[in-house]
Amino acid sequence: MHKTVSHKGAKAQREITTARIPFASLRLCVKIVFICLLVSTPALAQKNAARFDPDGTFWILGDTPTEFSDFGAINLNAKRSRQLPVQGFELSNGKRLRFKTLSVKRDNFTFTTFALGDVSYAFSGKFLKGGVYYASDLDDMIPVLKGTLTKFRNGQKVAEAQLTFSYFGGT
Repeated sequence: MHKTVSHKGAKAQREITTARIPFASLRLCVKIVFICLLVSTPALAQKNAARFDPDGTFWILGDTPTEFSDFGAINLNAKRSRQLPVQGFELSNGKRLRFKTLSVKRDNFTFTTFALGDVSYAFSGKFLKGGVYYASDLDDMIPVLKGTLTKFRNGQKVAEAQLTFSYFGGT
């Protein structure tokens, strides 16, 4: 705000005065800033905590049950990385069954495969740790996935086993 002032015949000068902000307006601004910080902080923390990416290969940890001797690996490759195998259920002979259904969540990992010949598979389990697997230094002897693998022949269940899996992130 500008105000014209003079002193006993001296040349008039303009004095700049600061505008007064009413206390109620200042209090409202502080409240708005506080609410914005309160709302955005948990959202940022949740975004970082929610970062989960298990792309890579999962192998049975320990002895493979005889009924699953044809099992090779479970390959997850949502980003279609060239450094990872094609996504799907891999057999020990190198053939791959595509996923018919797939849900990849930390606490609920499930899939079913299309049949190859008369054999198909289903899995229901959960990941034992969160994070971005390929960016972690995961030991291939430590379990990171556990669940039930089921084998079907002509749509009939022929084998089922509770298994744990280790992780390999590719070369």
